[in-house]
Amino acid sequence: METTMKQKRITEILSEIAGKPINIGTDESLFDSGLLDSFGLTDLITKLEKEYDISVPDGDLNPRKFDTIDRITEYVEART
Repeated sequence: METTMKQKRITEILSEIAGKPINIGTDESLFDSGLLDSFGLTDLITKLEKEYDISVPDGDLNPRKFDTIDRITEYVEART
């Protein structure tokens, strides 16, 4: 799956978690925008693990790693 396809799917997952459509740049902070918080991060990790058949170790549960769609995409690509 190419990067833009992953970014699109990750955006869809974030929209599911937020409960509304999201329109944010791939390099904008999800936490600063209010689209993601610590509870949402847990939901995001769970969905990413299922969607991409990856395991996110506790040591990686750092909001900075998941702050933007670009960072999430890079993380998923590195784990798959």
